[in-house]
Amino acid sequence: MIPPKSILLSRVEGLRQIPTIPAVLQPLLRYLELPTEQLDVRKITDMIAQDKSLAAQCLQMANSPLFGKWQKVESLKDAIVGLGIQRVSDIAMSCGVLNLLPKDLGSINPVAFWEHSLGCALVCRHFARKISYKDPSKAYLAGLLHDIGIVVNLWVLPAEFRTAFELARAEGIPLNEAEQRTLGFTHCESGRLLAERWGLAPDLRETVSLHHTTYESAEHAGLIALVELSDLLCRMSGLNHGYIEKREINLLKQTGIAVLSRRHPDLKDLDWARLTFELESYMDEVHSLVHAIYRK
Repeated sequence: MIPPKSILLSRVEGLRQIPTIPAVLQPLLRYLELPTEQLDVRKITDMIAQDKSLAAQCLQMANSPLFGKWQKVESLKDAIVGLGIQRVSDIAMSCGVLNLLPKDLGSINPVAFWEHSLGCALVCRHFARKISYKDPSKAYLAGLLHDIGIVVNLWVLPAEFRTAFELARAEGIPLNEAEQRTLGFTHCESGRLLAERWGLAPDLRETVSLHHTTYESAEHAGLIALVELSDLLCRMSGLNHGYIEKREINLLKQTGIAVLSRRHPDLKDLDWARLTFELESYMDEVHSLVHAIYRK
């Protein structure tokens, strides 16, 4: 029997078992908030190089066509010069969070979870560019981190979360609906606590907290809308949580469409069929990257 919501939430708020993101990433993220003209390639290279595993994984990802590099890069400095500071910081954050899940997940496939997160990040960035969103790199980061509440639930409430996951898989319903039915809250609430603990920027905290809720009046509604729609696109295709949802979704009737239409006139000219096709072209590379980087 699953304990009452109040007991579960008190355990989540403890957050003691959950690992932190690699130490190098927090100063790196803070440094990257500076104006571009104040950033120094050598300093960024030195920051990432402090974590040898992270540096190796960054190089592996930097050589993926998903990040726009078709000539092999041999060093972090080459990666930063060739790909650009912001692209490399995206890669560093991706590699930094890939190993945060606990190792024993039972029937839950951690690779599927990270494939969904990385896929959502890539779609968010691509979608942002298509509609002239001001900060595609922030869209990437929001997509990557939107489901970090699942990390919390797997560390703090493993048995209870597995019950929710099995319900979602058996009924083919969204994971957040199954969490609400079994736990009384969703990974959005858990994620907010972890985002605060990590000291994420306010727009990222809001996206983690609200991407499955009513958010039209939120300060950063445009970013949340990008994540909501990208998340749905991934779940409707092969980059889901490891099961197929048995429901028809009309993407054009989602809250995010109305929110973005008011802010980005370019949305009306978006070729959705082409966007979906481009998403499908990511899949094999996302699969291979996550399998290569994730360490069981």
